Amino acid sequence: MTTDTLHHTHGQEAHAEHGHHDAGDTKVFGFWVYLMSDCILFASLFATYAVLVNGTADGPSGKDIFELPFVLVETFLLLFSSITYGFAMLAMNKGKVGTVNTWLGLTFLFGAGFIAMEIYEFHHLIAEGFGPDKSAFLSAFFTLVGTHGIHVTSGLIWIIVMMIQVGKKGLTARNRTRLMCLSLFWHFLDVVWICVFTVVYLMGAM
Repeated sequence: MTTDTLHHTHGQEAHAEHGHHDAGDTKVFGFWVYLMSDCILFASLFATYAVLVNGTADGPSGKDIFELPFVLVETFLLLFSSITYGFAMLAMNKGKVGTVNTWLGLTFLFGAGFIAMEIYEFHHLIAEGFGPDKSAFLSAFFTLVGTHGIHVTSGLIWIIVMMIQVGKKGLTARNRTRLMCLSLFWHFLDVVWICVFTVVYLMGAM
């Protein structure tokens, strides 16, 4: 193989690698744009809740129905899931496929525990006659907390898909980009939940 051919081949490989890097950066930037739109969605739901929180229609208020110790366990589950996802990203940077999937699996378990507790809470409230049709306050509560729960459920499905993809194809450039986007999404949900816990549960229980 001539020197010109070697240079040409190396140039093609470098160009391809640079192309993958640019495409990944573009996708991550696009995902940031999506997260900003999600911020607007949650900001609207928080604003609606703030307006309707006192509209109890002679029904229960947050002080009557919220169980802070229960919600605190939920919160810790989601916080721990963010920590385990952070370890998954560290393992990704080291190129350890098995370790990445192990941490993703733990993240899934913590997230699934969070959703299970949220479903139990909703079922308990509805069984007690405190469903979203009871008052404006409860409608806003179920909408805000339920929307966050739907997002977490979507994240759990995404985690399963990524575990399958990483297991089959390894830590390719495309999978790394997807894991980075999922990381942004998962940590974003963690931040939103801290706001929900503070505004809805802590302030509501006072």
